[in-house]
Amino acid sequence: MTSLPTLATAKRLVVKIGSALVVDAAQSTLRTEWLAGVAADIAALRKRGVEVIVVSSGAVALARRALGLTRKRLRLEEKQAAASVGQIRLAGAWAEVLAARGLTAAQLLLTPHDSEDRRRYLNARATLRTLLELGCIPVINENDTVATAELRFGDNDRLAARVAEMVGADQLVLLSDIDGLYTADPRTNPGAQHLPVVEAITPEIEAMGGEPPPGYSSGGMRTKLVAAKIATGAGCAMAIAIGNVPNPLARLEEGARCTWFLPVAADHSARKRFILGTLHPAGRFVLDDGAVRALAQGRSLLPAGVREVAGSFERGDVVEVLAPDGRALGRGLSAYASADAARIIGRRSTEIEDILGWRGRDELIHRDDLVLREG
Repeated sequence: MTSLPTLATAKRLVVKIGSALVVDAAQSTLRTEWLAGVAADIAALRKRGVEVIVVSSGAVALARRALGLTRKRLRLEEKQAAASVGQIRLAGAWAEVLAARGLTAAQLLLTPHDSEDRRRYLNARATLRTLLELGCIPVINENDTVATAELRFGDNDRLAARVAEMVGADQLVLLSDIDGLYTADPRTNPGAQHLPVVEAITPEIEAMGGEPPPGYSSGGMRTKLVAAKIATGAGCAMAIAIGNVPNPLARLEEGARCTWFLPVAADHSARKRFILGTLHPAGRFVLDDGAVRALAQGRSLLPAGVREVAGSFERGDVVEVLAPDGRALGRGLSAYASADAARIIGRRSTEIEDILGWRGRDELIHRDDLVLREG
């Protein structure tokens, strides 16, 4: 039988907390007693030497009533305004409950650009690691004040997974209104069975994700499974656990029912984990059958094996690599911008200089910059 992870063995933990747990939606007020319980749990973990990062939603929900924005769907600019007001209150609340336990809170607001752009990714990682070394509790939220509808994490499940990957966390806990993954929605299907452990995220497991729930949350089981793929692919175990109880982390450590997603045994470098975890590839290459076989043998991707280029990207951006039938094979860093790549695909590497007027790399994607999907 597969042994399950436990918080008792955690070394670096990311905890994601949704809006519905932080904010009383009916009143748009903080659930301060519940937050204080989470702070007590974090203090107990820190006392054992566990490094803890919190990814907390709640800014928009917290400001809705104060701004008269009580309807369900808000325009983008209204969400940004609410986030501006609510984030001050949210950060202040976390600072207060953590300070009561002798802990120092630090606030970080991230957008997908901060995790997709390699330089900003490294800067954010360095900041987080320094804060942990200094004994702080980083409290992270998506920067909704500037994020656009076209490029957002859209939910803090995926943001938390990206943060876990970024800092090399060994465990990620998504606190939710449900105690894990079921074979079907237990709210509508009494025959749904709880899964205590998921060893691999197969198409069958992915099919168990449903539509996002109504209300303020933008998450749902579907986004949690996306988060699980990111986290476990980076070697991080992930749990979906019940959050709307007092001291939820302490209860999880004591054995409360949850679903653990086991990490993938992979030896990817930090560079390849960054590539694999990218949420928004800038473009894609569609390969021919010969190139597909070459990649499976551990070779680099050459221009001659590419049929099509799509998207607008620059040299060094992450692109998706697809088989002729559209199946996703993996991701990699393109050695050429999209305009140049479009001119050299289908041609031999020895022709690159004649076509472009200058000579770059022989490969469109070098094997060191390429990550293939398992299976």
